[in-house]
Amino acid sequence: MKLHIALLATAALALPATAEEITFDFKDPKGVNNIVFKLDAPLESISGTASGISGTIEADPAESEDIEGKIVVDAKSLTVSNSVMQEHMLGEEWIDAAKHPEITFEIKEVLNSKKSSDTSGTADVKGVFTLKGVSKEITVPVKVDYLPGRLADRSNGQMEGDILVVRTNFQISRGEFGIKQGENLDKVSDTVDVSLSVAGIAPKPKG
Repeated sequence: MKLHIALLATAALALPATAEEITFDFKDPKGVNNIVFKLDAPLESISGTASGISGTIEADPAESEDIEGKIVVDAKSLTVSNSVMQEHMLGEEWIDAAKHPEITFEIKEVLNSKKSSDTSGTADVKGVFTLKGVSKEITVPVKVDYLPGRLADRSNGQMEGDILVVRTNFQISRGEFGIKQGENLDKVSDTVDVSLSVAGIAPKPKG
């Protein structure tokens, strides 16, 4: 299934005004795209990552609102250092990755978009975040940097094209997504801090 990601209208603001629609693929061939999450409870601080990110951003620079879709993360790619904690996190009582294999954010509206330079922009992105089958509307601050012609540098000359870097930091409540609400709060914080910095690539056709 083709996955469409759209994170913000500033992606369009950061692209050259004369360009046509550009598609950026976030299934990183280098495998370095990741999400960092942290739960800082009174007795324990838990940090982890998720690497199973895929999808695309499709942006039309001439139509700043012509961006739609969602970002998708493979729930089974969530990782923490403690193996027992890892098993519990992915299990039925917590994330339940077997039954709910995807964590998603689907864009609904872009607010307060600003162009900070010729190739950068920021915005508040309102969308639907889905975790463990529960969907909640949230708004996240996003920064985008468009790097035209830099794909060759990232790929050691193997591909030509452009890069779009997307960054955001936000918080969610695990209890609001049906994950042991009000339980184990001394060791597992209800507040989850999420940090994402990912690069999407737009290779140019060879020849």
